[in-house]
Amino acid sequence: MTRDSSLGLLALHSVRITGYADTPVIARRYGLDAAETKEMLYDAEARGWVQHTAFAGSGGWSLTEAGRAENERQLAAELAGVGGADEIHDVYREFLPLNALLLRACTDWQLRPTDGDRLAPNDHSDFAWDARILYELGGIDRALAPLADRLGSVLSRFRGYDTRFTAALARARAGEGAWVDRTDVDSCHRVWFELHEDLIATLGIDRRAQA
Repeated sequence: MTRDSSLGLLALHSVRITGYADTPVIARRYGLDAAETKEMLYDAEARGWVQHTAFAGSGGWSLTEAGRAENERQLAAELAGVGGADEIHDVYREFLPLNALLLRACTDWQLRPTDGDRLAPNDHSDFAWDARILYELGGIDRALAPLADRLGSVLSRFRGYDTRFTAALARARAGEGAWVDRTDVDSCHRVWFELHEDLIATLGIDRRAQA
């Protein structure tokens, strides 16, 4: 049976996987009440786990090193309590080859090498080039669904990655190319990055060690 995460964990974890966001975005990530989320963030700030910074007229929350360690401690305790570590590890092993395909697809969406410039930007004038990438993303989309089901059967907070990816891909196929790789919309790349961050945080894996 799937386990629901505590509200405090979800608020702190939302900061982790979004990287930097304002209170409404952090609250929406897991459907939390905005006022409650604000109070939980203030409490986390008092504990030294998050910090709020502002520039260019906007502001947002990010984790401190102490907050990152606390987040991982909470996630490890949660995973030990639900007893689903083996399943999450198995899904992560199946995720990694898909991750390589996704990164290549996003690179190809951004770059279209020519004879004189292997780093030439993709101007999206080559229909066949872009269609191939969208076709490859479709394969990733189909492979993600069963993995998301398995993750969601352990921890409910993993639910929704597959439907978000599918929605982003549908918009890209409809001609909105930003929904492949932009970071300021819920694009295929953004959804995938969050899922990757969610997995390595839950399993206590150092992303830098994989580079």
